Amino acid sequence: MIAGLAGGGRGTAARRRPLPKAQLEKVGIGVTGACVVLVIVLVATLIVMVCGQGLATFTVDGVDPWAFLTGTVWNPHASAADGQPLMGALPMIFGSFAVTLLSCAIALPVALCLAIFMVELAPEIGRTYFQPVVELLVGIPSVVYGLVGLEVVVTWTRSWAGGTGYGIFSASIVLAVMILPTITSLTVDALAAVPDAWRNGSYALGCTKWQTIRSVVVRSAIPGILTALVLGMARAFGEALAVQMVIGNAAQIPASLFELAATLTSILTLGIGNEASGTVYANALWSLALVLLVMSLAFILIVHLIGKKEEVTDG
Repeated sequence: MIAGLAGGGRGTAARRRPLPKAQLEKVGIGVTGACVVLVIVLVATLIVMVCGQGLATFTVDGVDPWAFLTGTVWNPHASAADGQPLMGALPMIFGSFAVTLLSCAIALPVALCLAIFMVELAPEIGRTYFQPVVELLVGIPSVVYGLVGLEVVVTWTRSWAGGTGYGIFSASIVLAVMILPTITSLTVDALAAVPDAWRNGSYALGCTKWQTIRSVVVRSAIPGILTALVLGMARAFGEALAVQMVIGNAAQIPASLFELAATLTSILTLGIGNEASGTVYANALWSLALVLLVMSLAFILIVHLIGKKEEVTDG
């Protein structure tokens, strides 16, 4: 009996013996490989799905792609004299680019100043107090930004610019605050990556602190700053809810920054839940999503090109 118990104990110990390192390595490679394949399949499925649905406007409904991209009238429920649906996406494309560029123009100087303060002027205070506050903005939901923009930015704009207060200007202010943490964090990393030896060399040549920051640190960090800017643009270009709440959602090319406008995302979120799949309007919305996807992929490509240029420069 004692021998049996001893044998059982040895069997349990054998069963609990850890796997050899070679087997653990194979398991790890298999798990990571499966995750990589899963991500590739998901991305490919997303692209194929959006392309298939978005191209239906041109292959099924017979809309001319150039007329779709350059038309200025957006009313897919109506038809022109030749029977073609009125699908002009240019107002939304214009609105998306206008809001994105203006918000980045507002956010970039502020982000650069914050990054210089946190890295060069007061690194202890900046990293301890300012950086957590900036990063806290990332966790705020988009709808909260939209509500604040609706109550504060739109009201403030209306008070001095007149009109309704809705438009590209108000949307750009809200988006600038939303993308500020992204641009700031990446700019901080870019400035911190500049070797201290370059700073010391500049000081040894008699340059002041501001001359060193301007001519050495910022200039050396330009590729990283450009990457931060492009990622901020991608974030702004794809934002939907907050922009929808403050831009006015009028599918027109505005004459000024203070008139009602629309973006690709705002029209998408307004209409996609109200149309049955396969209808002309639903296909048109999928075509807007296709344009949005192509622009997002273009932003990602630009980031990779900047990264490769930075690697060549460092090499």
